Amino acid sequence: MPRTIATATQVELDELLDFVRPRHRFVLITKRGDGSPQASPVSGGVDQEGRLVISTYPERAKTANARRDPEVTVLVLSDEFNDAWVQVDGTCEVIDPPDSVEPLVDYYRCIAGEHPDWDEYRQAMRDQGKSLLRVTPTRWGPVATGGFPARLAD
Repeated sequence: MPRTIATATQVELDELLDFVRPRHRFVLITKRGDGSPQASPVSGGVDQEGRLVISTYPERAKTANARRDPEVTVLVLSDEFNDAWVQVDGTCEVIDPPDSVEPLVDYYRCIAGEHPDWDEYRQAMRDQGKSLLRVTPTRWGPVATGGFPARLAD
């Protein structure tokens, strides 16, 4: 059986965003107060302005960490664990209620499309006190796949 060769494809920003848009499984990495990494599995998307968006709550560790140090990393995974992935570094903006409601509508649209009742959704976001994290990409690695080094292809 032939071995799968690992790949690492450099991409421009528009190609990066095209890669990320259909993928919604992220790992957000923020820095704790002591500087150590804190990883959070999250659902996310790409908004109209090309920012990675993540719904959260104001009291979550990831939110407090992003407020303190807005430089974050997002690992974007494919649905299949052994499929393509990319690391995106960026600057995170935290948007809290009540200002988060309309950005959360955009977040929903970029992940799931149209909601059957937007008034109900907006009220649920107000009732839950949801926040939104918006990450503007500043650097990203290649879109990568796992596998063997090319020297082991045979």
